[in-house]
Amino acid sequence: MDRFARVVLGYHGCDADFAESILLGKTQIRDWRRSENDYDWLGHGIYFWEHAPDRALSWASSRKKKGVIGAVIQLGNCLDFTDVKYTEALSAAYEGLVATYEAAGAPLPQNRRGHRVLDCLAINRLVSRSETIRDPFQTVRCPFLEGEPAYPTSGILKESHIQMTVIDRDCILGVFRPNFGA
Repeated sequence: MDRFARVVLGYHGCDADFAESILLGKTQIRDWRRSENDYDWLGHGIYFWEHAPDRALSWASSRKKKGVIGAVIQLGNCLDFTDVKYTEALSAAYEGLVATYEAAGAPLPQNRRGHRVLDCLAINRLVSRSETIRDPFQTVRCPFLEGEPAYPTSGILKESHIQMTVIDRDCILGVFRPNFGA
């Protein structure tokens, strides 16, 4: 991991029992279970909201969960979709998927409201290809525009955020209890 890579704070919404367990060291970071749903927006990994503790709490609460874990994350070799280099690589990964599915005579999975099956598949393909090179991707990062406009005609949406997924748990340098309302 490049020691000069960006360090960010991330917030993970979860069950309160899990939050307490990891914060007290009963569960180790290396044992933190990755999300591996076929519809995960940014592929398989541990999901965080970048610099957005209230968004993590809102998400957790909407799913009847009450925990949020703060983490210090070194992005390392990041598949960062704020950079055109990586969005172009994602387009190439998609084209490879199209060819693979066409050759197999199978329909290409599609994204549907809230279930980003095709995005997950394309990102996982790109990440898995990186594992064969010297510096595999350790994290994935992407802005998401979500929610209602902040006011009429606004291009700013109320639930927009930067989401990250950590593939390499060594990128999680430490965890902390967020301080809400301060």
